[in-house]
Amino acid sequence: MLEASEEAPELDSQLASRLEAAFARGAGHGLLQLGAGEVQTPMPPEFAYWREFASRYVIAVRSTPPPVSPLSPQEFDQLTLTAPAMKGAEYITPGVLKSLWNEIDEAFRAELAESKVSLEEFLKSKNPAWNLVGRVHFNLAENRNDTEAPFAFLATYTHRLSARAKALHMPLGRALTEYAGMANKPRLLSLLRPVQRAAEECAWLKELVDSGEIYHPLRWTPDEAYQLLKDLPLLESAGVIVRVPTAWRTGRPARPRVEARVGDKPPAGIGTEALLEFRMDVTLEGEYLTEAEIASLLAASTGLHLLRGRWIEVDRDKLAALIEQFRKAELAAAEGGLTFARAMRLIAGADTPAGPALEEEEQQQWSRVIAGEWMAHALEALRHPEADRDLAGIGLNATLRPYQETGVRWLRMLTRLGLGACLADDMGLGKTIEVLALLLALRNDVNDHRTTLVVAPASLLANWMSEIQRFAPDLNAVIAHPSSMSAAELRLLDAHILRNVDVVITSYGSLLRVPELMKVPWRLVVADEAQAIKNPAAKQTHLVKQLDARARIALTGTPVENRMGDLWSIFDFINPTLLGTAKEFTRFTKQLAERRHNPYGPLRELVRPYILRRLKTDKAVIDDLPAKTEVKAFCSLSRKQAGSISGRCEGVGQTPGRR
Repeated sequence: MLEASEEAPELDSQLASRLEAAFARGAGHGLLQLGAGEVQTPMPPEFAYWREFASRYVIAVRSTPPPVSPLSPQEFDQLTLTAPAMKGAEYITPGVLKSLWNEIDEAFRAELAESKVSLEEFLKSKNPAWNLVGRVHFNLAENRNDTEAPFAFLATYTHRLSARAKALHMPLGRALTEYAGMANKPRLLSLLRPVQRAAEECAWLKELVDSGEIYHPLRWTPDEAYQLLKDLPLLESAGVIVRVPTAWRTGRPARPRVEARVGDKPPAGIGTEALLEFRMDVTLEGEYLTEAEIASLLAASTGLHLLRGRWIEVDRDKLAALIEQFRKAELAAAEGGLTFARAMRLIAGADTPAGPALEEEEQQQWSRVIAGEWMAHALEALRHPEADRDLAGIGLNATLRPYQETGVRWLRMLTRLGLGACLADDMGLGKTIEVLALLLALRNDVNDHRTTLVVAPASLLANWMSEIQRFAPDLNAVIAHPSSMSAAELRLLDAHILRNVDVVITSYGSLLRVPELMKVPWRLVVADEAQAIKNPAAKQTHLVKQLDARARIALTGTPVENRMGDLWSIFDFINPTLLGTAKEFTRFTKQLAERRHNPYGPLRELVRPYILRRLKTDKAVIDDLPAKTEVKAFCSLSRKQAGSISGRCEGVGQTPGRR
C-alpha cells in the first residue's frame, strides 16, 4: 500500500494524486499505474524500482494475453537483490514479489474488462509507447557505401522500454535466445505470429523465414527494397511494424508527380465559359524535372531509382499514362482554351485529366492540379472577401453590419467575374439589403448599365419594392406583374423600354405569362427563394435558367433541402456546366459516396467559393438579436363559425358504414 511519510522522497503533486487514487484500489492497481502509465515520469529510485518491476509484467502481457505466467525464480531472485535502500526493503523476497505479480495480473484483467476495449487500445491509453513493445520491426536503411546493394535490411523486436519510454530494439535472432525453453515457447510464438501471417502473403518473406535469413542482417538491392515497399500494407495489416529511412518524409521514397497549373494569367472572357491556359510539368518534391530526366524515368523499369542524389519511387506505366493524358489536356487547352468551370473541377479534385483509369488515391499520389497565379488570387479573394475595399459612398440608406459588408464584397467579386453566387444566409440576416447594396455598387463601378431582373414568389414582390424605396431610393424599379401593369404594358417590355430602369421585379409565374421578359439581355438575374427552382423538370425552372444574364444570384436558406439534386439545380442556374449535366452529377456523387476518406470533400471544395452561408446562431456573425418572444392569442368563434366547423368535422375518425 502507499503511505505518506515525512521520510519519503518528495513526489510531484499530480503524480502523487494519480498514485494515491490507483493504490486506493489495491497494490496491484497502484503498481500497474507505475509500470504502465508512468513510464515517462521522472521519479525517485524507490518508485523507479517498483516501476521497473511492474513494467516487466506489461512487457510480458504484450507477448502473451493474461493471465501471465510469473517470472522465473532466477528473475525474482535478481529483482530481490537489486532493490534500493528504502524503508521495508528487508521484507522484499521472491515470494513477496511473486504475490505482487499475481495482484498486478488481477488488476490488469479487471481494468481491461472495465475499459471494454482491445488489449492494444488499453495499453495505448496508458502510454502509446507500449504498442511498440513485443512487436517485430522490419528496418530498411540506405547504405550508400555499397553500390551493388545500396540497402540494408534487419528484423528487430522491442523487448522493453528505456527509462525515458523509448522502445529498445534487439535483433530478431536474439529472441531465439531470450525466449529459449519450453516455458517461454508461447511468448516466442506470439512474437513471431505476425511474421508468419505476413509470410503467408509475401513469397519473398516466406523464403527468408524458411531459410532462417530473417534472423540476420541482409544486403539488399533496390529491387528487393522495392518489394518490401510494395507489400507495406500486407506487412502492417499482419502486425509487423516497418521502419524506413528518415529521409523519406512521407514514409515512402519521393515520387515524381505530374503537375498542372491552370490560370496563371487572367482568362479570356467571363463566367464559367471563360478560357484559361493549362501548363503541365513533372515535379519531384516541388522541383521541376528536365525533359532529359523525364525521358530517363520513362525508359527505366518500375522500382527504386537514384535521381539527384536521392532514391525515388517510379511506376513507369502510371507515370507514362499520366504524362500522356496531361499533355493531351495541355494541347486541347492550347487549341481551344480550358473553361473556368473545368479548371475549378480540376483544382477541387472533382475532375482529372487522367480520366477514369486511375483510382482516386493513385491520382493524388502521382498527379495534382493547382491554381496558377491569377486563379489562386481570385479564389483567395472569393474565400476572404473582407479584404476588398470598403463600400462607402454607394448611396445605401442604411449602415451595413460587418457580415453584410462581407456578403456584398463577395457578391461584387463574383458578378464582376461573370460568375454566379448562392447567398444562403439564414432568414432575417438581410439577404435583400445585401443585394440592393450590390446593385448600387455595380451601378457606380461597372460600365454595363443593363437592367437587373429579380424573380421572386408573387407574395414578395411588394416587399422588394418597399425595401428598394426604403434603402435604395436612387434605384429606378418597376414591378412586371399583372397586379402592377396591364397586359398591354407587359407586352411592350423590351431592352429599349427598360434602358432607364435599374431593377425589374417579377414573379416565377410571370415568366410563363410574359415571354417578353425572356428576350431581354439582363445585367444580373436574382432568384429569390431559389428553392422554387430545385425541381429541374418544372417549367418555371427551365425558364429561369434560360434567362440571358451576365451573372446570376440565388437567394435561399436551404441550398440542399431534401436531396443532392437540389444543389445541382441551383448551380445549374447560377453557374451552368460547373457541376456538369444532371446525369454527370449523379454519377459523380455516387463515385464520391464510395470514397473511403472525406467522401464529399471534392464537391465541397468545388462549390465552396460560390456559396456564402451565415447562421443567426453564430455569435461571430451577429450577437445582438433580440430574444425570441412567443405570444399566444385566442379569439372567440361566432355560433355560425363554430357550427360550420362542427359540421365539417362530423364523422372524422369513424369507421365507414357505422356513422
